[in-house]
Amino acid sequence: MSTSHQQARDALGLRLRELRKDSRLAQRRLAELAGWHESKVSKIEHGRQTPGEDDIRTWCRLVNAEEHLPDLIATVRNISSAYTEWRREWRAGAGRRQRSIAAQEAETRLFRIFEPFVVPGLLQTRDYAAQRFRDNIAFHGTGGDVDTAVQSRMDRQDVLRRGDRDRRFHMVMCEVALTIGLADDDVMIAQLERLLTLSILPRLSLGIIPTRARHRRAPHHGFWVFDERLVLVDTASAELTITQPREIAVYLQEFDVLARSAVYGPAARELIADAVRMLRAS
Repeated sequence: MSTSHQQARDALGLRLRELRKDSRLAQRRLAELAGWHESKVSKIEHGRQTPGEDDIRTWCRLVNAEEHLPDLIATVRNISSAYTEWRREWRAGAGRRQRSIAAQEAETRLFRIFEPFVVPGLLQTRDYAAQRFRDNIAFHGTGGDVDTAVQSRMDRQDVLRRGDRDRRFHMVMCEVALTIGLADDDVMIAQLERLLTLSILPRLSLGIIPTRARHRRAPHHGFWVFDERLVLVDTASAELTITQPREIAVYLQEFDVLARSAVYGPAARELIADAVRMLRAS
């Protein structure tokens, strides 16, 4: 458990304890009224147990603090989602984060990956990956060993070809990811040619959402779903690690909606080939 995660639980416990004391309810009496084991209140107040949303509702009702309910519910939801600040990660070394993701990937049998504007890391060429790391490190103003990070990402790509025949990959990108100027034209062309090669892998289902396709859901940000146990979400400032089943279900629904707007097989390869031709002509 991360230090920041535990600090958040401690802060929530302290706040709930203050609300209980304001109501002049003893721990044992609160547990009795709520129908809980008498140790539950103490565990929550000392950060040893994260309360569920229903626990928070019960707590607020019994201590007459229901005006605090929306904020406390939001706090619980944030605790349930680990938060990794990018600046801190880049300072620690991008290679370390790549190795951490690789450990998650090794345990995963079904990958659902959506990227609106970039090629997913598992499909990137070395030069394209290097540009992505350099740009991110520059944006966050931190140092970083680009070569180590790139090699770690290349090592991660072994998961595409390992002998686990039940491992499957469903990746969806928006068409703009094929042409947006995130790298020089020669780097982009090599990247697209690699996509054409990888698109025929039997365990990879590669979808491209045409720009003028009927979008049933506006693409907000990239996210990776590992089986049905974990979601990684990229934001501008941080990566969120989501483990709440209800939130995971939302991302599974989001992925299904986005995937239905995509084209696959020959149609997807034709979009990639068109992008190569456009870049060569520019």
